[in-house]
Amino acid sequence: MKKIFLIGCCLLAIIAGCKNEHVKPVISGDINSSEIPAQESWKSTIIMTDSGKTAAIIQTGHLRMMLNKQETLLDEGLQVDFYNKAQVKSTTLTSVSGKVDDKTKNLFAYQNVVAKNDSGVVLQTEELMWDNARQKILTDKFVTITTRTEKMQGYGFESDQFIRNYVIYRITYVTNVKN
Repeated sequence: MKKIFLIGCCLLAIIAGCKNEHVKPVISGDINSSEIPAQESWKSTIIMTDSGKTAAIIQTGHLRMMLNKQETLLDEGLQVDFYNKAQVKSTTLTSVSGKVDDKTKNLFAYQNVVAKNDSGVVLQTEELMWDNARQKILTDKFVTITTRTEKMQGYGFESDQFIRNYVIYRITYVTNVKN
């Protein structure tokens, strides 16, 4: 009898403690919905193809797809491997961050940009663009190109994506490199 009385008192206390009020969450007015990514992922890999063949593989630590700006932001490290027509990796580009224009599929790389091809040519700059339509690498920033035989520096650069045929527009320094 005592147990039933004790259980009844506990149930009565629980029911009496329940209220029919809904707690409304606080919503901050500081958040701009246009700055929120539509999709977000970490340690991501993007495979870009052309006619069913792999053209490039992009790896990044943090990816944010921004629909309103029609761009994909790539942070926490960026690596792009470009593949030739035989589907062999021929060039690797690395940088701190970048973005892909979702309309044109152009890739932009920022901070400590280094591109190396399979022939040993190394390109270093702070910013560059890979033009998807023209399959070209471009920048108007300061660049350093190092090959097995020479080192060149200057402003403005254009090349095929494999860094085989390139032009530095305003050369400021050229020297021979000894092996």
